[in-house]
Formats: sequence, C-alpha cells, structure tokens
Amino acid sequence: MSGVVVVGVDGSQSARKAAEAARDLAASLGASLHIVTAFETETAETFGVGSDQVRISNADSAGLVANELGRSGQRVEITHSAARGKPADALIKEAIRLDAKVIVVGNRRMRGIGRLLGSVANSVAHNAPCDVYIANTYDD
Repeated sequence: MSGVVVVGVDGSQSARKAAEAARDLAASLGASLHIVTAFETETAETFGVGSDQVRISNADSAGLVANELGRSGQRVEITHSAARGKPADALIKEAIRLDAKVIVVGNRRMRGIGRLLGSVANSVAHNAPCDVYIANTYDD
C-alpha cells in the first residue's frame, strides 16, 4: 500500500506519541506521513534581541514534530502543514485534500470526564473520509 497517513499534533506529549505511532504505521504501509497542526487563532511570541530574534507560533508545531520524527532513521517521507480551524475539522480537510488512506489520532480525552466533553478522536472517527487509527497515548 502506498498513500498518505495524516496525523495531528498540538505540542503535547500525547500528540507526540500519536505522531510516533503514525510514523511507524506509515513505514509499515510504505506510505508517506503528513503532520498537521490546527489552530483557530494564531498566537506567536518573539524571542531574542535585535537582529537575533526568532518568532515561534502555535502553527509551528507540525514543523517541529516533522523535523524530530525525520531524524528517527526510518525511511518515511514526512511533510507538514498548519491548518486554520478546529482540530477534527482540520484533520478531515487535510485528509480529503491529500486523499489520505488513514488518519491517526491519539486517545486523549476518551476516558473519564473527557468522554462527556468530546474528543478529537471521537469527532474524526465519526466523520473521516478514510480509515482512522486511534493510538494509545496514555502512560498507564
């Protein structure tokens, strides 16, 4: 199988684990990996002095994770993007745009009170145009 595996990240440890699972799944399927960061409003901070300044945005999470996963030694083509919107909607839109074979999401907020509040995994699973893989991102 070839194609694209899509995963969403937000800078959390849970999202990092989902991204690692997505990378491993893409490698086993012979697929590429596309990492998405969703944001409703962009926030950014500038660090440094004078011409030695760097601007870090919440939209940069996908690029940071893509660079880290790219150094893993696995031969997986990794791309990334930032998409405006709610996380589940952004993942679904990217999956449609890329004709993805699988969307990988973490299982954060799928236990306890989080189940009542809803989760990205639940929303994606009910509305995805392709298969959905829910990665176990809990430590226990």
